[in-house]
Amino acid sequence: MSDLPRRAVTRSAKLATLPLGFAGRTALGLGKRIGGRPAELVAQEIQQRTAEQIFKVLGELKGGAMKLGQALSIFEAALPQEIVGPYRATLTKLQEAAPPLPVATVHRVLSEQLGDDWRENFRSFDDQPTAAASIGQVHRAVWHDGREVAVKIQYPGAGKALLGDFTQLARLGKLFGVLLPGLDIKAVLSELRERIAEELDYFREAEAQHAFALEFRDDPDFHVPDVIAANEMVLVTEWMDGTPLSRVIAEGTQEERNRMGLLFVRFLFCSPARVGMLHADPHPGNFRMLDDGSLGILDFGAVNRLPEGYPKVFGQLTRIFNQGDMESVVEGLRAEGFILPGIEVDVDALRGFLAPYVEPTAVEEFTFSRQWLQTQAASVTDLRPNNVVRQLNLPVSYVLIHRVHAAGVGVLCQLNATARFRDEVIRWVPGFADDPDDQPLAIS
Repeated sequence: MSDLPRRAVTRSAKLATLPLGFAGRTALGLGKRIGGRPAELVAQEIQQRTAEQIFKVLGELKGGAMKLGQALSIFEAALPQEIVGPYRATLTKLQEAAPPLPVATVHRVLSEQLGDDWRENFRSFDDQPTAAASIGQVHRAVWHDGREVAVKIQYPGAGKALLGDFTQLARLGKLFGVLLPGLDIKAVLSELRERIAEELDYFREAEAQHAFALEFRDDPDFHVPDVIAANEMVLVTEWMDGTPLSRVIAEGTQEERNRMGLLFVRFLFCSPARVGMLHADPHPGNFRMLDDGSLGILDFGAVNRLPEGYPKVFGQLTRIFNQGDMESVVEGLRAEGFILPGIEVDVDALRGFLAPYVEPTAVEEFTFSRQWLQTQAASVTDLRPNNVVRQLNLPVSYVLIHRVHAAGVGVLCQLNATARFRDEVIRWVPGFADDPDDQPLAIS
């Protein structure tokens, strides 16, 4: 990872191939159209090849490009498996192959951040990391007062590489517009860049984690390790043992998977009301099943600050959809910026797209499964111009909320969890239970 800054020119060169390739394909498409090929077929070919090149290049990069691919799951939802499949495989390989920092580099960062006498803060410090992430790695240690701690160290140069990639990606708005004409990609990229910059700020992460730790202290359902010390590139928190959610997914009993799924949803929905923030990186590596059956939560680098709580309109539109009033749903989506001016959507197609994702809120008990998710994904994975997913926008205020929902559904389907998820929506999502009868109509 220490070579990230030196490879900036290489990354920029790879990103620069995207608009050039797009121009070439557009010219090629024009030639075919003059030759008599149907315009829609030519447009679909251009979109297909553009998508292939985007995901090929992003899959070869780390930094901001990889973060973009991870965060904007809306792209994956709108594209065929044959395009995004190899891309996902490349990302997985990159994440798994990330080498740990050399011990000398770890010590140098600790000296720069904590002082030459940094060892006096610890009774012991394990030079081998226990976990690695996209911008840092975690070491286990014992604080000077005897507490076991986790020491998170940011990779030198990671911040410069991440933000440099986003500067390049911000120039590609027209390219992504070919794939998703209803999406204001420049606004989304700008929002993601700001959020990524926040993830690099360990002081900001410490502030968020401490707020969560205070709110959930002695809570029977949740545990958040508190912060002990923080600096620009080093964060020291209480150590937390427990069974990683990935192991619960692979080996847990059905009862354990059901309970973890319910607590997972409860945590995501209750946090904006209780803390004014939403944990915005809900993948299994950030959660633990503790011995007392509670859910432990790690990594608060990515949070969505929602001082007013969860957006009330989300609950309102979900309830209205359940009641069958699609005209009001479309009006609400336009008002919130999900459908931009000049963009028309097929109401029946929109209903078909939204129904599966609203389904868990319309029944007393619901089972998330991989099969269910694959069925829903199959309905939107094509590049036809009338694909409703391609007509929708992602307002900047919903970028992280979308990221949480998309990733959260994936985790729940991995858990194969069955629970009364609708009860959590009624309790924690404003606007959903405003109907006095609170009896949703069947989705048709």
